[in-house]
Amino acid sequence: MLMYRVGLWILFTVLILAHGPVRAEWVAIDKRYQSHPLQTAYIEPGSIRREGNVVELSALIDWKAMQGGRSPTRFYSTTITKQFDCAERRVRTLAATDFDGHMGMGEVIGGSGYSSEGHWVAIEPGTLNQGLWEAACGKG
Repeated sequence: MLMYRVGLWILFTVLILAHGPVRAEWVAIDKRYQSHPLQTAYIEPGSIRREGNVVELSALIDWKAMQGGRSPTRFYSTTITKQFDCAERRVRTLAATDFDGHMGMGEVIGGSGYSSEGHWVAIEPGTLNQGLWEAACGKG
């Protein structure tokens, strides 16, 4: 029985490694919440975690043009972890990471400099946060 379990574990490990790194499956949010013509906002449905009325998810903002002006920390995309209070219609940002490539790829060049972990803000109608809130809380 032990050999059988070890064999299954080895087979499972080989199958996982054969598929390479796991990547997020980004899904664009509804067009009406794409707040800027030079960016596209996405969510990663597999990242949604619910605990009562509080839901956490990962989002990505991908820019058509590099951001950051002439600074050495220029970036094309940012991944964000947001937390939503579904009942109270509010949101806070837990983490953000900037990448020098599109779609959260390339080198990490900054982020997490701003976090509103202790500060909830109301969901404003028609905003990117409303689109993310609808995806997180199943509203819409």
